[in-house]
Amino acid sequence: MALTQFKLVIVMSRVVASWSGGKESCFACYKAILEGYDVSHLLNFISQDGRCMSHGINSKLIIAQSQAIEIPVVQRKVTWDTYEEEFKTVIRELKQIGVSGAVFGDVDIQEHKNWVDRICNELDIKQVMPLWGRDPEQILTDFIDEGFEAIVVMVKADLLGEEWLGRRVDESFVSNLLKLKNKVHLCGELGEYHTYVTNGPFFKRRIKILDSSRILKNGCRFLDISKYEVSGK
Repeated sequence: MALTQFKLVIVMSRVVASWSGGKESCFACYKAILEGYDVSHLLNFISQDGRCMSHGINSKLIIAQSQAIEIPVVQRKVTWDTYEEEFKTVIRELKQIGVSGAVFGDVDIQEHKNWVDRICNELDIKQVMPLWGRDPEQILTDFIDEGFEAIVVMVKADLLGEEWLGRRVDESFVSNLLKLKNKVHLCGELGEYHTYVTNGPFFKRRIKILDSSRILKNGCRFLDISKYEVSGK
C-alpha cells in the first residue's frame, strides 16, 4: 500500500496591535504572539502636540518601544473627534498588505468592548482580546511574573498622589493598589493611572529612563520623560 505524506502548513493570521505604550496593550500583544498571531505593526495615535492620546507621553517613546521590540509602528495625528475615522483608515490600508485582525488590551469595561465589536464588524476584521474577562489582579501578577518591566507615567491627582509617578509595576505596587481597589481599578481601566513598558520577554532591547520631571495638568500628574536610551538587554 502506498503511503501518502502530508506536509503540515501553519498559516498565521497577520494582525495589528492597538498600542498605547502601557502594560495592557503590550501584554495583549505578547499574548497574541504566543497564540501564533503574526503582529505586523503597532498602531498608535498621537495628539497635535506630539503626545500619545491615551497616556500623554512623548510619541518618541513609542518609537523607542518599536525599536526595542523590533515591530514597526504606525503613528497618526488625530483629535478625539477624528480618532475613530483615522483608526478605520489605517486598518483599511493595512488590510491591503494582508492584515486580517487587530489586538486590543481591554480587560472588563463593556463600553470599550462594545466599541471594539462595532469597529471590527464594520471593518470585517477579527478582534483578538487576550485579556478580556480575566481577573485584573491575575493580569498584573502574570505581567510581572512573565518578566515585564513598566513604570507609572500618569495618575489622576484626586485618586493617587505624586509618589506614585515613576513607580515600578511590581509586587509592592499591586499590594498597594489592592488597598485602593474600591476607588481605583487595579489595571487603571478607567484612566486612574497609566504606565510605560520599558522591557519584556519579547523585547530585543530594553529602554532606560535617564531623566524626567513631574507635571500637573488638567487634574492629572504626569511623569515627563525627557531623556532615555534603547540599549542591550
